[in-house]
Amino acid sequence: MPTPVQLDVISDTICPWCYIGKRRLEKALKQRPDVDVDIRWRPYQLDPTIPAGGVDRREYLETKFGGPDRAKAIYDRVREAGAEEDIPFSFETIQRTPNTIDSHRIIRWAATAGTQDQVVERLFQLYFIEGGNIEDPETLIGVAREAGMDADLVTELLGGDADVELVQREIRTAQKIGVTGVPCFIFANSFGVMGAQPPDVLADAIDRALAQPSEPQGSEASA
Repeated sequence: MPTPVQLDVISDTICPWCYIGKRRLEKALKQRPDVDVDIRWRPYQLDPTIPAGGVDRREYLETKFGGPDRAKAIYDRVREAGAEEDIPFSFETIQRTPNTIDSHRIIRWAATAGTQDQVVERLFQLYFIEGGNIEDPETLIGVAREAGMDADLVTELLGGDADVELVQREIRTAQKIGVTGVPCFIFANSFGVMGAQPPDVLADAIDRALAQPSEPQGSEASA
C-alpha cells in the first residue's frame, strides 16, 4: 500500500480564512479521491496576547484594523469568500474574541480519538455561524461529547493545564519554520502552501507531495 501523504494544517479557531481553507482543502481532496491523505490539525494563535476570557470583538477589530469602516470592508470580503464556499458567516452574532489555547487543546486530544476533523468543523461552526463562545469549558466539553470523545476525561483535563505547554510549543515550532499567517498547509514534512488557496493549488500540492521521498518521522513540522 502506498504511504499516506502527511498534511499538517496549521490554523487558528478564530481565523475565518482557516474555515474557508478547510472547505477548499475538502474540494481538493475530492479531486484526488485515490490518494490517502493523513491530515493533522496543528495550533496557531493569531493574537496570543488576548487574555483568558477574551475581549469585546467589535472594539478589538476596530482597533486592529483602524476603525469600523476598515473592519467592515475587510470582513465583507471574508463574508463574500465564505459564501463562495457555502459558509454562511454570521460575524454579527460574535460578541467576544476568545483566547484559543483551550480550543486547540481539544483539537489535540481529538487526534487520539480520530475525530479531529469533526471537532475542528464544529468549533468553526460554533464560532463563525452560531456566535458561540469556544473558550467556554462547557461548550468545549459539549463539542468533545458530540465527537464521541470521553467527556469526563476532557472535563478533567480542561480543569487543569494539561498540554498547554505542548500546544504553545507547537505554535513556537510553526513560527520557527516561518509560519507567519494561517492557514498554512505543510505537505509531507517538506514544503508549505500559505493561505486559503484554491482547490486546484492544493490538489497540485498533493501531487507534488506524492513525488517527494519519504521523510523521517519527528521533523519540526510534525512536532
